Amino acid sequence: MPITSKYSDEKIETMLAEIATVLEKHKSTPELSLMLVGNIATNVLNQNVAKGQRKAIAKTFSDALIASVDD
Repeated sequence: MPITSKYSDEKIETMLAEIATVLEKHKSTPELSLMLVGNIATNVLNQNVAKGQRKAIAKTFSDALIASVDD
């Protein structure tokens, strides 16, 4: 069953394009880009999610990331 997002595709695509522009501007390597994304995810979890839920949400995020990567 596909996952339905409460966010519009347009909003997501616009934000992704803006983030990609910043990474390109700074000539970010794949390793640096992934490090930044990981740090952002950690900060979002630590600042916006209750302590007791952080690991479960991080696990769900990790599983979704793994599922989205081509083998």
